[in-house]
Amino acid sequence: MKIAVEGCMHGDLDNVYKTIIELERAENTKIDLLICCGDFQAVRNKKDLESLNVKPKYRQMNTFWKYYSGQVVAPVPTVFIGGNHEASNYLWELYYGGWAAPNIYFLGFAGVIKFGSIRIGGLSGIYNFRHYKLGHFERPPYNESDIRSIYHVREYDAHKLMQVEEPIDIFLSHDWPLGITDCGNWRELVRKKPFFEKEIQERTLGSKPAAKLLENLKPSYWFSAHLHCKFSSLVQHGDDGPVTKFLALDKCLPGRKFLQVIDIESGPGPFEICYDEEWLAITRIFNPAFPLTRKPADLRSVQVDKEGCRQWVRSKLNIRGAKPFEFSRTAPCYDPVQSVSNGPGADHRNPQTEALLKFLELPYLLDNSTASSELSSDSPSVSRGFYSNNEDIPIDDVDELEELAADDDDD
Repeated sequence: MKIAVEGCMHGDLDNVYKTIIELERAENTKIDLLICCGDFQAVRNKKDLESLNVKPKYRQMNTFWKYYSGQVVAPVPTVFIGGNHEASNYLWELYYGGWAAPNIYFLGFAGVIKFGSIRIGGLSGIYNFRHYKLGHFERPPYNESDIRSIYHVREYDAHKLMQVEEPIDIFLSHDWPLGITDCGNWRELVRKKPFFEKEIQERTLGSKPAAKLLENLKPSYWFSAHLHCKFSSLVQHGDDGPVTKFLALDKCLPGRKFLQVIDIESGPGPFEICYDEEWLAITRIFNPAFPLTRKPADLRSVQVDKEGCRQWVRSKLNIRGAKPFEFSRTAPCYDPVQSVSNGPGADHRNPQTEALLKFLELPYLLDNSTASSELSSDSPSVSRGFYSNNEDIPIDDVDELEELAADDDDD
């Protein structure tokens, strides 16, 4: 199986797919799957731009809308995770994963799927210690704080991934696992990106939850993006344990190393995206603890009978089949000739998510409004000072450093 791996998409689907098609022609080969490591920017219309954590002057429609509308169909099956520059209102609709467009599948805030016989897992977002223990309290429309915290990894999602026991072939994270630079040529990295040296020395470059998942899951491959550079390393798990091949890639720009093709052993086809039995069981087990307010998830209250739940899921999949529920549009498609926002700003329940939860006999919780009721100004734990616009918010991404530099040039 040939899999193309792409770093940060930034909505530039046309050029990435064009590169893949040119590569297929030049090398007389066929790419079976494209996987993207975040900042995908699944922007359906101008209204979605309001939920994109990018300064207004840098917000652009780019090209995802063509695929969402059906004007163009992705030429290769595509799987992606979220990063820290996403249309978060749309990805929240697909919290459990689902088709963002025909032939383009979002892994969810955390998820595992199968593609043929290959198991692919992923964790969306980036790590920020201030929000890691909190629940998913953000709801569209996002305020200035929520639009930044919505993409911060939560313990609840990482904990679910820690329950995966069967082997993972490929794992995706947007930011790098903490300490991954120890396993590669970090000096060469620092020569290219000198401002990384301080973080490497202070052991702050990367994600702690991702490092724990790397240690626990021991996947054959781990792919990341976020820092806009190519970096590879080999992680040896124990003296005689398995090895994880780590690769981070750049964003889609001319002259950048944003795409790489790997050959991975797999069983015979058909190569189709399917639900993963173990992951559906984990989802069903932990959904009662889904934290929908600022309060952390009560993970100790979860009664874990994974084998019994797996048997239940298996029987359901045997009847229905493992293919994901069909794609559904939930927002107006972008019209390039219109100069105003497309349609109303209402947020929708995604029929895919509703169908999956019905299949798993779980309640729909994503539009639960109790989060906002708990954000009382009388509560000392959520005082406005904690989320003040004057707070010194750390820069989350190389993108923001580049934007700041551009602003300085403009001045």
